[in-house]
Amino acid sequence: MNALEIIRKKRDGLTLSEDELRHMVFTYTFDNLPDYQMAAFLMASFIRGLNDDETLALTRAMIDSGKPITWNTELPRVDKHSTGGVGDKVSIPLAPLVASYDVLVPMISGRALGHTGGTLDKLESIPGYRTDLSVQEFKKVVMGVGASIIGQTDELAPADRKMYALRDATATVESVPLISASIMSKKLSEGLTGLVLDVKTGSGAFMENYADALKLARAMVSIGNGYGVKTVALLTNMDVPLGWAAGNACEICESVQLLKGRGPDDLKEIVVTLGGWMLKLARKVENVDTGKELIEEAIRNGEGLKRFRRMVEAHGGDFAAVEREDFIQTRYEAVIKAHSDGYIAAMDTKRIGWATVMLGAGRLKKEDTIDHKVCIFTLKKTGDRVRRGDTIFRVFANDEAKLEKAIEMLEESFALSETKPEPKPLIYEVVE
Repeated sequence: MNALEIIRKKRDGLTLSEDELRHMVFTYTFDNLPDYQMAAFLMASFIRGLNDDETLALTRAMIDSGKPITWNTELPRVDKHSTGGVGDKVSIPLAPLVASYDVLVPMISGRALGHTGGTLDKLESIPGYRTDLSVQEFKKVVMGVGASIIGQTDELAPADRKMYALRDATATVESVPLISASIMSKKLSEGLTGLVLDVKTGSGAFMENYADALKLARAMVSIGNGYGVKTVALLTNMDVPLGWAAGNACEICESVQLLKGRGPDDLKEIVVTLGGWMLKLARKVENVDTGKELIEEAIRNGEGLKRFRRMVEAHGGDFAAVEREDFIQTRYEAVIKAHSDGYIAAMDTKRIGWATVMLGAGRLKKEDTIDHKVCIFTLKKTGDRVRRGDTIFRVFANDEAKLEKAIEMLEESFALSETKPEPKPLIYEVVE
């Protein structure tokens, strides 16, 4: 099989066979195809597109480039993936809540990317928590606790890591088929029986446009179901930060508050709804409403919190540190207040996310060190009535210069109006 002919075929808009796609993925993964030829293939795929069959075949090849996890158990294995947002700490309380009902939740997560936070960075704010478990250690925690959250290992879909780095350097990231194959190759390598996708749209999402988010959701659901894993996607609102806190340690605290039956209502709604769907896919309930009731029960009876503590300790983390005052203590604090009366008409959530990165909660460069304690609390959101002098944001920082830059960004991140804007739902629709 000839790589040049495959590239030419896709350049001309023709459909590739599964064998042709496997040839490109395997030869590149194992260093038998130069970067320039894979770059040409990716650009041809970006411009000409891949149909559903090609996208599924590409995903299969990327999965088979590594060693997918196998499980010696009949228990259901269900995971959740989010396309990322500001204040999106959903995975942290969700995994132990679902695991409370004899459902295994093996979760491979990521780090901060662009303006969005990363689940691994949040968990690593807990002293001692290891996100670099081996596959065998990961499986042991999942079987013992019911849930485990780690980073991608070298054994899972290695083609994705190599291809993504090349896409990032060749302006071929923004392709729905390539994005879908990248995400799903990692998730389907976990040996799942079900998968729930949280596809975010709005000013703080990667897919700001609703139509683009819907297209991505449908593509990923098609891949998952085509692979034999029951998959659903929820399109959710990221026009405002989720919850109150955006910052690593503070988001851990907020997750614990939710597990204690407190915390913000919007975060709880997303967690409970996604959990209801996960229990349905695990065949623990016949309908999502019953699943949601069970998730709420696991919050009320404290089982979710107990599971989370067990998971943290199984990863080597000091759970007691989360309850200590110095867990989120910073050197500086500031507030951003409303300059006039009115309603918050809109928020630039992406700008709020970049303000957290500016503080040190994310990375401007790959080698940057995360400051786990810095945080922005969003106390007023779109649609809220404010009076002059009301606090909209509280900012916690450890660097005075970074704090000043973040304040400048936050001052420009919201608009006031005399009339209350029409409310938007938190969950727009479900794609099955």
